[in-house]
Amino acid sequence: MQQTRILQVMKELAVEAGKVIMDIYQTDFDVDYKEDESPLTQADRQANAVIVEGLMREFPEYAILSEEVKDDKSRRANAYCFIVDPLDGTKEFVKRNGQFTVNIALAHEGRPIVGVIYVPVTKDLYYASVEEGAYKRDGHTGETKKLLVSDKVTDLIWVGSKSHSSEKEANLIKAHQEVIGETISAGSSLKGCMVAEGKADVYYRFGLTCEWDTAAMQCITEQAGAIFRQMDGSEMLYNRENTLNEKGFYIVNRKDNVWV
Repeated sequence: MQQTRILQVMKELAVEAGKVIMDIYQTDFDVDYKEDESPLTQADRQANAVIVEGLMREFPEYAILSEEVKDDKSRRANAYCFIVDPLDGTKEFVKRNGQFTVNIALAHEGRPIVGVIYVPVTKDLYYASVEEGAYKRDGHTGETKKLLVSDKVTDLIWVGSKSHSSEKEANLIKAHQEVIGETISAGSSLKGCMVAEGKADVYYRFGLTCEWDTAAMQCITEQAGAIFRQMDGSEMLYNRENTLNEKGFYIVNRKDNVWV
C-alpha cells in the first residue's frame, strides 16, 4: 500500500514540475553553465524546488539525491533514497526540441523500486513500481496502458542519444547491421521509455551518466520486461558514494540482443 501512495505523490510532483518547466519554456529564458559546462536554467532550479520540497514534506524519513542539490552523503545510511533529475535533457530544453523529461525514482537498498518519467511537452506520463508493473498514461488521450517490451531479434530499432553519440556506438551498430533495421535518436530518458513501450528495441550508452539520469528509467524498463545492465553485465545500483555511472549501460528487449 505504501508503494501505491509513494507512486501517486511522485506522479503528482512530476506533473507539477512539468507545468513549471513549460511556463519557463515559453519565455526567453537565460542559460547558465555549471563547472562541467553543462547548461542550467531557471526551469531546472524551480522544478527541483517543487519536487524536493514535496518529497521532504510527504516522506521526511527518506533521503533525497538530486542533481540540483548539494549531495549530502548521510543519504547513504538510509535504506530508502529518492533520486531526482528535475529536468533531464536540459540541452534539449535549450534547443527547444521538446525532448526533455522529469525523472523521479525511489531506491530501496540500492535498487529502484518506483519510477516516474514525465514528458512536459506531450504530457505523457511513464511510471512503474515493482509491485504493480510499468504503465504509460497518454498525454493526448488520457488512456493508460501497460508497458511491455517487444520480442524482436531482427529488424531491430536502435535508439541512441541526440546529444551524446559515440564512436563505440557507431561500431556496435556496424557490427550488428544485419539485425538492425533502423537507427533513431531521442533526448533524455525518452530513449528508455521507447524501449519500454516497444517503439525501440535496443539502447546502448557508452558515455558517462549519473544516477539521476538512469534510476527512474531503469525501474520503468525493467518492469516492462527489459534487461538493464552496466556494460560489464553487472547490476546498476543506486544511492552510491560515487554517483557517476562510469561503466555505461544498455537496455535491450531480450537477452539475444546483449552485444557486449
